[in-house]
Amino acid sequence: MSDFDPVRIGVVSISDRASAGVYEDKGIPALQDWLQRALRNPIDWQTRLIPDEQQGISEALRALVDETRCDLVLTTGGTGPAPRDVTPEATLAVADKQMPGFGEQMRQISLRFVPTAILSRQVAVIRGKALIINLPGQPKSIAETLQGLPDQGVPGIFAAVPYCIDLIGGPYLETDDAVCKAFRPKSAVRPPRNG
Repeated sequence: MSDFDPVRIGVVSISDRASAGVYEDKGIPALQDWLQRALRNPIDWQTRLIPDEQQGISEALRALVDETRCDLVLTTGGTGPAPRDVTPEATLAVADKQMPGFGEQMRQISLRFVPTAILSRQVAVIRGKALIINLPGQPKSIAETLQGLPDQGVPGIFAAVPYCIDLIGGPYLETDDAVCKAFRPKSAVRPPRNG
């Protein structure tokens, strides 16, 4: 029995070729690896590997939030300008609220590495009591945008995720500060627990 609240996380990799078995999906393992290191909470994983089809992506996101009751849903892939890149549209179609700061910060982090980061169209939204975030497709970029660049004083987006989930009524997420220090106002911080 853990001292930490359990969290249900949906991880969705969006790729025509990986979902067809043409090559191995690297998005889901990259997300799970980073989150297992960053979070101290026990995680109930809900994974989906699906093609770049707008309706199918929206349906998967709706099901993960409304039926499976995920607290956090992270997608990877399908956020560029190509005709088949429809993840942002599919995500916005299921949104109750948009959270534009997440996409802005992801692009700022990625721009430190490649000028083509401005072509990324990642969005984040609230649906019900869940936060849905579109992440980049490359495992290295996934880690950089989640964790940030601590040596350069650039915060990653995940530092804001636990407090966002607090505000929408989800479980209290606790991070391993060595990987990612969550930011909460002092009034929102629970006393530390061992575990």
